[in-house]
Amino acid sequence: MTTRPEALSADWLGASRRATEELRRILREHPTSQERVEETGSRGEGGDETLMIDEQAEDGVFRELEKLHDGGARFSALSEERGRVDFGSDDVIVVIDPIDGSMNAKRGLTHHAISIGVAAGDTMGDMEFGYVFDFGPKEEWVARRGEGVLLNGDPLPEPPAPRHKDGRLELVAIESADPRWIAERMDELLDHVHRVRAMGTIAVSLCQLALTRVDGMATLWKTRSVDAAAAQLIVRESGGVVAFPGGETPLASKLDLDPVGPVVAARTEADLERLVAVVA
Repeated sequence: MTTRPEALSADWLGASRRATEELRRILREHPTSQERVEETGSRGEGGDETLMIDEQAEDGVFRELEKLHDGGARFSALSEERGRVDFGSDDVIVVIDPIDGSMNAKRGLTHHAISIGVAAGDTMGDMEFGYVFDFGPKEEWVARRGEGVLLNGDPLPEPPAPRHKDGRLELVAIESADPRWIAERMDELLDHVHRVRAMGTIAVSLCQLALTRVDGMATLWKTRSVDAAAAQLIVRESGGVVAFPGGETPLASKLDLDPVGPVVAARTEADLERLVAVVA
């Protein structure tokens, strides 16, 4: 019998909430687009240009991780800016995206979120805790493996059934919405999807599926684990299904910073297969 890593019992929710408050303060102190587009002059381990607000947000998360480590928790952390950071053990991995939807944040668009996931292993299927806070509607999504989902502290209501129109999924969230990638998938989208929405953040788009605000979600290009790790657990704990096509199993995608294939999610296995056909 495998022993449950002790670090999984740390106060991940409290740390996530305190990091959220720190990011809220940073955004409040940098309210304009001009302030939020300021760059540090360096690139994060994920390869993107690092914004000042990205760096400050990540610093806030890592201060909370250091407190947990000082309290005895042993784990490692994976973040878009710093990469892999050792806090004493590889048995538990904390996967962090300080601002998912950073382009939205710097432009003043609504959806941008902090995303923190905790895994007892190195794949998506090993995720044990997922936290996403969407700063637009001020929604806190929390999932623990086997315990369902809380939305703003309350159990997630039973999601309605997915809706279809003309035999297609009525509304699907797409990410990585570069016009080139949409054009390459246009025939498949027309075959399987009635309408699309592009919110600009993978974590938030996945959370919308947890309550069937959309009927499916698909990325049209490569995805990094920091973008999807926490929210894919939220979908699964809501009763939905998720796949990272191309792996040995749907959830075998590794928790690292290497861009992998797309992520697709739906409320049913049949609808998931339709979205796999869109991105395959």
